Amino acid sequence: MLYWTLIFLVVALVAGLFGFGGIASASAGIAKVLFAIFIVLFLVSLIFGALRGA
Repeated sequence: MLYWTLIFLVVALVAGLFGFGGIASASAGIAKVLFAIFIVLFLVSLIFGALRGA
């Protein structure tokens, strides 16, 4: 999932560089959402890993 976040971030940066504002903002929004989902899943994984190991 982090891979897709980075892909959308790169697409947003390239689109912004070439002046495609709508595509850049949409890609940046998708990247933000995917990153937030990644962080939540990562934290859940850490919590369950800690509870399982204890």
